[in-house]
Amino acid sequence: MAGEWWSDLREAGDWSQYGKVLGEFRVRYTYPTLQLRERADEVLDHTPELKRVLGAAPSGTTFCNHSSSNRGTAPDWRYVELLLRIATRKHALLTKAPDQGDALVGWWAQQHQRLGGSIGTFRVTASPDVPQELIEAFGGPAAGTTPPRTPPTETVDGPGPVAEPAVPRPRPAAPSPPSPAVAPVLIGSLPTRASAFQDRTGVRDKVDRACEGRATTAMTQVFSGGGGVGKSQLAASYAHQALAAGTEVVVWVDAAESDQITTLYAQAARRLEVASTGSENAESDARAFMDWLSTTTRSWLVVLDDLTDLDAADAWWPPPALTGNGRVLATTRRREALLSGAGRTVIPVDTYTPDEAAAYLHERLTAEGITDPPEDHAALATALGHLPLALSHAAAYMINEGVSSSEYLDLFTDSTRRLVDVMPRGADTERYGREVAAALLLSLDAAQKSDPVGLATPALRLAAVLDPAGHPRTLWASASLDAHMRAQRGEQADSGPAPTGAARSALRLLHRYGLLTDDARNGARAVQIHALTARAALEITPPTELPAIVDAAANALVEIWPEADHTDRELHAVLRANTDVLHTHAGDLLWHADRRDVLYRTGQNLSNTGLYAAAAIYWQRLAAESERLLGSEHPDTVIAWANLAASYGRAGRTEEAIGIEERVVAVRERLLGSDHLGTVRGWANLAVSYGHAGRVQEAVGIEERVVAVRERLLGSEHPDTAIAWANLAASYGRAGRTEEAIGIAERVVAVRERLLGSDHLDTVRGWANLAVSYGHAGRVQEAVGIEEQVMADRERLLGPDHPDTVLARGNLSVSYAEAGRVQEAIGIGERVVADRERLLGSDHPDTVRARGNLAVSYAEAGRVQEAIGIEGRVVADCERLLGSDHPDTVRARGNLAVSYAEAGRVQEAIGMGEQVVADSERLLGPDHPDTVRARENLAAMRDE
Repeated sequence: MAGEWWSDLREAGDWSQYGKVLGEFRVRYTYPTLQLRERADEVLDHTPELKRVLGAAPSGTTFCNHSSSNRGTAPDWRYVELLLRIATRKHALLTKAPDQGDALVGWWAQQHQRLGGSIGTFRVTASPDVPQELIEAFGGPAAGTTPPRTPPTETVDGPGPVAEPAVPRPRPAAPSPPSPAVAPVLIGSLPTRASAFQDRTGVRDKVDRACEGRATTAMTQVFSGGGGVGKSQLAASYAHQALAAGTEVVVWVDAAESDQITTLYAQAARRLEVASTGSENAESDARAFMDWLSTTTRSWLVVLDDLTDLDAADAWWPPPALTGNGRVLATTRRREALLSGAGRTVIPVDTYTPDEAAAYLHERLTAEGITDPPEDHAALATALGHLPLALSHAAAYMINEGVSSSEYLDLFTDSTRRLVDVMPRGADTERYGREVAAALLLSLDAAQKSDPVGLATPALRLAAVLDPAGHPRTLWASASLDAHMRAQRGEQADSGPAPTGAARSALRLLHRYGLLTDDARNGARAVQIHALTARAALEITPPTELPAIVDAAANALVEIWPEADHTDRELHAVLRANTDVLHTHAGDLLWHADRRDVLYRTGQNLSNTGLYAAAAIYWQRLAAESERLLGSEHPDTVIAWANLAASYGRAGRTEEAIGIEERVVAVRERLLGSDHLGTVRGWANLAVSYGHAGRVQEAVGIEERVVAVRERLLGSEHPDTAIAWANLAASYGRAGRTEEAIGIAERVVAVRERLLGSDHLDTVRGWANLAVSYGHAGRVQEAVGIEEQVMADRERLLGPDHPDTVLARGNLSVSYAEAGRVQEAIGIGERVVADRERLLGSDHPDTVRARGNLAVSYAEAGRVQEAIGIEGRVVADCERLLGSDHPDTVRARGNLAVSYAEAGRVQEAIGMGEQVVADSERLLGPDHPDTVRARENLAAMRDE
């Protein structure tokens, strides 16, 4: 077993050269005898030169960490030989005895195999003359015992160094009789145990459950999962475990091609003397081996790794062992019913759990002296999608290049770098045998040739531009994706046109070949793809094909998006997430006229589902992009700005909303004319913002004009006309024109009930506005009845946390207080404050208003000091957020003044009350209900 670069070891006199050799040669984890750990320090103490040259392993403990049983399952024989020969060389020099290197190396290999380890193709016979102190130093048998002399078993076709070059010789006239195979027998190239191997407890539990209650004759499990999830490593760990436990025959088959199964089975038959060594009929020999499996009394394990062609492999599944001593494991990327036939159990294998991924990085990197914070390991593991293949390559890259987890994360997330840059072939320390991208897409060629022929690649590329966390399977039933698939198939003259439903068929094809997952149990995220598989697919997608992919994905998302934004909150969230990912991949391509509808639909959905702050951020970004790409006065840019203004308004940023809306109106007036419906809509939005800002008379003037124009252009019963009337009614109410507001609101409700139905959100909104007007008119019981129904409808239609539902709850609380149901008002009011602080933030005007209403209820309940504390804060917040002249600010001062009076602070109350009366008369007019109430309150204070 002489190594090419240490062949002169026995004659060497300069020990320092081995220090250099070890410094340049990366130490691989080995699997020595289990006793080595106990005697490692003694070995090093007897060989100071060895201790000195092993600069990276100054102690026996560290030495064993580099060669412990949980680090690997087959030694790097060059490393083992180097260590042992240095030790025997030193012993020979000290004792002036012959160098026993050959004997010790052979003995060590023999002991290693006896304990269940693999020795590759290495074969050497140990000499009985190994010095006992050397054997003991390396953890061998105690004095007086003799180690077994059986030569180690060699694998049939496993790679590895050989003892010496073979010398050609004439073929004998007749073969000598074969020697019986000696247990344990390993047939095939069993992979080494991965560095920092994770035991995958969750998967092993599934395996154990699958074995419970099953006859041992049917012990066949199939590990099914996508590329790089560690299926082969897991199967290899079971194989090594079987060898260590004394299983007599272990067969490892690389089953990617069916003929490899036949070949390996035939070799096993000859090795076990089931077939003649001179036989040339591989298939016959393979069947003889299968017959042997079913009848032998010897224990066995057959592993079929990477099954790809299930139809071709179907005839080669090992049969049940009649004696109950056999077991079969298989790994595959495929997912289909054929795998679970004939009593087989399919065990899904996914990526590492977050804990397993972080533990892998910690163990792998710490062993190499890279000590990163645990949170950095967790962040990197998350970015890599907890994929064992990716984690292995990343760790090797970090070790080779000397970078930390955070530094590597920056490299990995750099969009200008390809996978081959951050996970190069040279980082394949675990012998996956392929670059990461190639490994992930290994089954794509086979899928592309399967029915529906030619659609696997286009389907995978389309899935790759969507959210890896999942998208609805209904997307694949859309007309947009079906048309895209038919177009892709049509480009291939030899394939012919694809039938209707081709997209759905292509999806199932990708699922069967393990390139993505299609599982209805995941709801709106039924179709999932690993982020690295998506990245690999996109990296091989020609740039010329991306526009068509983006077009199909964008149109399909719009096609399946429900018209009503309140129907399925989870589905809407998933559709928004997929739009964001598509936008990231597509960039400016998504701004093509036929594709950008999905961008606007996403923004509208954010607003309509009550995510006002998120909507404002989204529209701000979208408006800026539109202005950059389309120009500042393009109609779609103006729409984006208008939507941004509406989001600002709902988020309580009223002045910012007004500034944008005034600009929108000016642009539309100039480009479209005053009677264009887009211009009219701009004026209507501006009026709403004026109302929120307390500029009530300006709002009324605009809304009266909007009503007139819409009635003329659209008719009196058009939904947009009804909206105009509803807005006007709200402004009339703010202006104190309560009876006019009630008349309009009742008309709006009647029209909406008839045209839209009672469950339409606009109808419910109409009833809510009417109830507010009833309350202003003192018709409190009517208001309470309506508001109770509105709250129930909104909870049912929008959910309990939608801002409109919280608003309905707040209105009901106010009406309860006015009706004398104070304790009920307080209970609801406290919930409304908490909800608004959580959903809108503590500084949103609606949150401040809710606090003010709660304080009024506290005062009605006699909790005056609590009321004063809250009202003082409300006044300060209103002045800061709305300005001192806003009607809400004046109203808040009036409430505080009343509480001062009830607390006996009459002079303070009168002084504040006088200011409230003056402000109300100036801002609202002498006849406004708020002004009248302010004068009545002031008079009562003066009478106290």
